[in-house]
Amino acid sequence: MAAVISTAGLTRAFRTKTGTVEAVRGVDLAVQEGEILGFLGPNGAGKTTTLRMLTTLLRPTGGAGTVAGHDLVGDPGGVRRAIGYVAQSGGADPQITVREELVTQGRLHRLPKAEAVARAAALAAELDLTGFLDHTTGALSGGRRRRLDIAMALVHRPKVLFLDEPTTGLDPGSRAGLWDLVRRLRDEHGMTVFLTTHYLDEADALADRLVIVDGGTVAAEGTPAALKSRYGGSPGATFQDTFLAVTGRRPAPADGAPVAV
Repeated sequence: MAAVISTAGLTRAFRTKTGTVEAVRGVDLAVQEGEILGFLGPNGAGKTTTLRMLTTLLRPTGGAGTVAGHDLVGDPGGVRRAIGYVAQSGGADPQITVREELVTQGRLHRLPKAEAVARAAALAAELDLTGFLDHTTGALSGGRRRRLDIAMALVHRPKVLFLDEPTTGLDPGSRAGLWDLVRRLRDEHGMTVFLTTHYLDEADALADRLVIVDGGTVAAEGTPAALKSRYGGSPGATFQDTFLAVTGRRPAPADGAPVAV
């Protein structure tokens, strides 16, 4: 079965005043349909640059890649139509209602008005936002705002959902609720989820498979249990110990918080 996300030797270099910096130096990925992939790495490892290339926000300078059968360079519009993307900062307008935001997103994806309205109601029901449809998005709690961000990314029924640090700043209850939501998207809709996170317990608990990048290349990949056995010494090792064994560095805490393991 062909991978939903596939890259071969993906690279990205940046020109600076003093020369060229290779942020990504040849990343090979194969992400299968219905898989939750955790994509990890310390600061400066190339994680964010790779994510931005996969979502067509950055053009690769070398290598090749496809997402949902669309070439990153040859068909970026096809990639964008096939993916949903939830950025770290979110994208909702705090001055408009949840209903208006979801309908607007549907219209931007060229859904007919009636379909956009129906889709907004359906997503609100699925993501437990029905009682907040007529609230302004700025009045939502942090957990509900993240649910809205995900609903906005799902309006056009994408094949792949990219989540960039989705639980940063959330309280434990909201984090747990978001984990359940991601699992439901995989289990009930067969959605492929590409997740970046600095929370190692989140990666361990949520991802079917993990890829750790360092120095612009893939340093290790496998299931959480396999990586802990290989690098941490046993399946019962902490994932922090495993991460340190792979990279020799601690991941950056999210928003100044300690890394939860």
